Amino acid sequence: MPKTTLPPRSAQRQEDTWDVASVFPNPAAWETEYQLVQAELPAFEKYHGKLNGPAILAEALDAFFQVIVRVQKLSMYAELLTSVDTSNEEAAALISRAATLNGQVSAALAFIKPELLANGAENLSQWACSDSRLAAYTHYLEDLLRLQAHVRSPEVEELLGALNDPFATTQSVMRSLTSAEMRFQPAKSSNGEEYPVAQGTTVALWSSADRETRRTAWKNYHDGYLAFKKTLASNLEGRIKQYLFFARAHGYRSALEARLAVDNIPVEVYHNVIQAFRRNLPTWHRYWALRRRVLGYKTLHTYDLYSPLTTELPALPYTQAVDWIAEGLQPLGDEYVQILRRGCLQERWVDIYPNQGKRLGAFSSGCPGTHPFIFMSYDDSLKGMSTLAHELGHSMHSYLTWQTQPLVYSDYSMFVAETASNFHQAMVRAHLLRTRLERDFQIGLLDEAMNNFHRYYFIMPLLARLELEMYERVERGEALTADVLNGLFADFLAEGYGSEVEVDAARDGITWATFGHLYANFYVFQYTTGIAAANALARSILASQPQAVERYLAFLRTGNARYPLDVLQQAGVDLRTPEPIEATFAVLADYVERLEQLTSSTE
Repeated sequence: MPKTTLPPRSAQRQEDTWDVASVFPNPAAWETEYQLVQAELPAFEKYHGKLNGPAILAEALDAFFQVIVRVQKLSMYAELLTSVDTSNEEAAALISRAATLNGQVSAALAFIKPELLANGAENLSQWACSDSRLAAYTHYLEDLLRLQAHVRSPEVEELLGALNDPFATTQSVMRSLTSAEMRFQPAKSSNGEEYPVAQGTTVALWSSADRETRRTAWKNYHDGYLAFKKTLASNLEGRIKQYLFFARAHGYRSALEARLAVDNIPVEVYHNVIQAFRRNLPTWHRYWALRRRVLGYKTLHTYDLYSPLTTELPALPYTQAVDWIAEGLQPLGDEYVQILRRGCLQERWVDIYPNQGKRLGAFSSGCPGTHPFIFMSYDDSLKGMSTLAHELGHSMHSYLTWQTQPLVYSDYSMFVAETASNFHQAMVRAHLLRTRLERDFQIGLLDEAMNNFHRYYFIMPLLARLELEMYERVERGEALTADVLNGLFADFLAEGYGSEVEVDAARDGITWATFGHLYANFYVFQYTTGIAAANALARSILASQPQAVERYLAFLRTGNARYPLDVLQQAGVDLRTPEPIEATFAVLADYVERLEQLTSSTE
């Protein structure tokens, strides 16, 4: 049953919160570092016009990536503080100042890429061979040369870099409005009990066995967004125009091309997701029919889609969830599992439970020089365990990359970002399906799996379809109003749900506004490619294919040292084709068939 109240942040036990003091002991230490970074920026002038040899270029690049990571650390600290308490005005101010510093850094260092490229491919290749420090940047230099036609003059790049600060405002407006200022009417159960609707409570409320609780929670949450639909649409349109401005400034034909070019990904990969999704809609229609039958409803509504197919599941404490996750990932080896367990139980990687002011969702954060940090609102459920496993996948990916790669490659492409997370879920799910054979547990586990697929293999490809439509309309000079966006998404949902789910055009239509992911351009499609890659890699390890574990761990350690499609192919999956996406729809179909058999046996 959902909680009727949420504790204040101050009531959380320290051991249940993440160790933000390991990043900076206090805001005063953050301020000291902020001032140091700002004061050191003028020193980069000594490289201006001097990047004409291997030694000076290696020195400049080392300094460049060091300051970038320092700014990341400043931004991350502020994000950690405000995520768990959106009413923290001091933390909000730190986020704003970190964005300003990021713009200053971008402007101050904008000359490096154009001056570097002015040396020419032949010189850069020779220098990388002759200087051991510069040799580490070989892939980085090759990648810059690949994109050379889209790099502007130092003066233009400096101006474009300076725009990062004011252009960050649209995202901060969205976060402030939806997490700190938007208010929702409480949900009411069938017996009149009230439950607070907040960003940290919606998942539990929508999963309630009581239909009236679900209905009112879903209605009141979406009504909160509908009250600001014009502001939200206008703000998102502003963000899209910003990305389009950058794409055109760098000479790309479209915003999609500009975004995918960064990772050397053909635009066909994006279109593969949408096309494969639409081809496989019958599997989803079959699942909606199953839910309607099991729940015994004549009409299935959107607020019924997370209703549990069984209520016979015990509470799952956090420590038990950690144990099961560790067991599922044991094929990766003792060292991997021990790192994960220390992070969860000793080193305080995880901010575990919900509290007042804690924002919606879950994420993994961190940077070189810190350990990973996991944000979530654990609720003693299989869903909570699955979310923890997902975020631990991100965290272990980051951890192993930071342990292996130099700063230049210490991040990884957003295109592969959702692979390790969904791999964790696939491995843990397979372990529990194999070892916990109780019928209700199997139903609950598959129910949670389908909820997860609903988000990543249903909602995300629909959002990808909407996102492409939005950008194309703006590129044609058309306006994006709230009614246009709501109408488009309601239509896409109607096609996806088919005749099995009744769509509320207004409240379902505003769903796009509940996903801040759209402020990171062309990100959402990568959830679908990520879950496809994850299931392919999990299958190879579960089948004990030779070197499958070694290839997977090598993938985690590669970071940005290779292009994402290449590193995935080396690990054993080729996302240049739609085959992995289609194969994962076969996994989905298998889950539906298992549920059909399990639920038929209960009737």
